[in-house]
Amino acid sequence: MHNDHSSTDSNVIQLPASTVWPMIMALGVSLILAGMVTNIVIGLLGLLLTIAGAVGWFFQVLPFEAHEPVPVDVEQVTLATTRTLGNRGRVAADHREVLPVEKFRFVTGLEGGIAGGFAMTIPATIFSLIRYHSIWYAMNLLAAGGFVSWASASDAFLSQFHLQGLLAALAIHGFTSLLVGLLYGAMLPMFPRYPIFTAGFISPLLFTGILYSALNIVSPILNARIDWFWFVISQIAFGLVCGFVVNLQAKVRTPQFQALPFSVRAGIHSDLGDRTLEDARNSDDKDSSQ
Repeated sequence: MHNDHSSTDSNVIQLPASTVWPMIMALGVSLILAGMVTNIVIGLLGLLLTIAGAVGWFFQVLPFEAHEPVPVDVEQVTLATTRTLGNRGRVAADHREVLPVEKFRFVTGLEGGIAGGFAMTIPATIFSLIRYHSIWYAMNLLAAGGFVSWASASDAFLSQFHLQGLLAALAIHGFTSLLVGLLYGAMLPMFPRYPIFTAGFISPLLFTGILYSALNIVSPILNARIDWFWFVISQIAFGLVCGFVVNLQAKVRTPQFQALPFSVRAGIHSDLGDRTLEDARNSDDKDSSQ
């Protein structure tokens, strides 16, 4: 496209000309939305401003883009750094580096979710036995969130065995455990310093806070009968076990990592730099002797 604003002056650059039309168009769209909940007159005013802003903005760039010359001062900038470079040894010709030294598996999150799901049932079962003298109450209460007919069920009814409730609870609990396990598998490698603390305490407490504010809408019957103390205990049990499994199996060591000294693999000491320099010196001495 032809541009009449081109300049050959090296001390002047062409920038897009400033314009108020985008702001006018944005104001018009805002008034249209405001008119939907207030008065139609405000909406019509917003429509006029939107059309005017769109037309004005259109002629700002077509048929030619509006530019304005801006003078610039050319200044020579010298780049300097205080970074110091260390000596690096040469790598032998027969040496081949294998990267990465660690990688992560997708199924790790699933394994952690399954283990955490089993661990979560232990505090829930203890709660059912202590409070209602039945191992089925917590399971039926979870299943009641999916059955409208169980909304007014009594505690005695929820304390009994129901095959329908068992299957529904297993489906809900299993799907949720696998989903949260995948989340842990993706999240914990991002927090390598305190994975167990993050999985066992921070994440369960955050999840409990979110569920506490939304459970009245998601499942009113569960919100009316849930014991939040035991729920938090169950969440912490899930997080600790799931985090332990994920942190234990997430890092898959490659052959290069397994070939490193034990002190390096354990994170106690790193002497790779010294070994590399020593190997380079030995290689130089061998070459000079030959």
